[in-house]
Amino acid sequence: MTRNGNAIQLLTYAFAAMDHGSLRQAARALRVQESSVSRNVVKLEQLLDMQLFERSVRGVCLTETGRVWIEIVRAHYEGLLDAFAEHVRDNKDAKTLRIGLCWVTGGEFLKRLIDRFNKLYPGVRVTIEDVPARQRLAAIRRRRFDIVFTHDIGADNTCSSELFWQERLFVLLPANHALVDKPALGWPDLADMCLLVPVGLDGPPLDLWLLERIAADGGPSFQTSCANQATVIFKVQLGQGVALAEESYARTVATESAIWKPLEGQHSVSSIRGLWLGSNPKRAVLRLVGLAKNMAAAGQAIGHAKAARDGLLRAPAPC
Repeated sequence: MTRNGNAIQLLTYAFAAMDHGSLRQAARALRVQESSVSRNVVKLEQLLDMQLFERSVRGVCLTETGRVWIEIVRAHYEGLLDAFAEHVRDNKDAKTLRIGLCWVTGGEFLKRLIDRFNKLYPGVRVTIEDVPARQRLAAIRRRRFDIVFTHDIGADNTCSSELFWQERLFVLLPANHALVDKPALGWPDLADMCLLVPVGLDGPPLDLWLLERIAADGGPSFQTSCANQATVIFKVQLGQGVALAEESYARTVATESAIWKPLEGQHSVSSIRGLWLGSNPKRAVLRLVGLAKNMAAAGQAIGHAKAARDGLLRAPAPC
């Protein structure tokens, strides 16, 4: 093993490359030279006699064989890092609940959830920070965050997860656009437009595969740009395209020369999922998750009752 380097170090470089999708970004995160990341990834591939990554000018991505191997090894790797960690989580840390938001602007559900949690457990300090999309799973496994709220990415076998709420999507149009008088828009209305998608260091806010499917089904084409949401909004004001956001963002961010319009029909809502580590020993995590589940169930019950009541009100009177 000595001629191939330290196994933990090789894995660290490989997982950093996977999480960031780029050798350069992995090197920045690890504070080493890009050549060092590349060299150690190659060493690991030679040791395993297996190609883990496909390389391109856009970055790196796992091969199918590499993905299968990573899924098997990752949990063991994280366990070893925890076992070798020298620091001890003190009582102050145990009384801190770290929440990560991955392109989630909050919403009424999250606000009510945190308000209720603070009232029930005033002794727990709640912190809220953004987490880059490519780092969300690693951040949970390394316990940098206790729970992360993100757009639905499906279940992950290394983390516990639950769908908690949905938000309607809104589209931002230039104020002089022909569709601004419509109360709501569908994807076909936007078929001839360009949807501007910000892709900064944090990655895209929405699933690009979903946007590709929407475009194939008659929706708008999309264009990614290395910009934040504010820059994209400015481009919309200049008439260079349209933009998307969740309702909680659209209703709180007023813009000049542009108007938010709600979307309707298929793919018009954004589902928000919570991700946390099932082995996290903090009681605060389980308490927040339990409270969120109860609130989500209560919200569904109210929605079903309202739908049933509306159905009765609309039913024709008996002859």
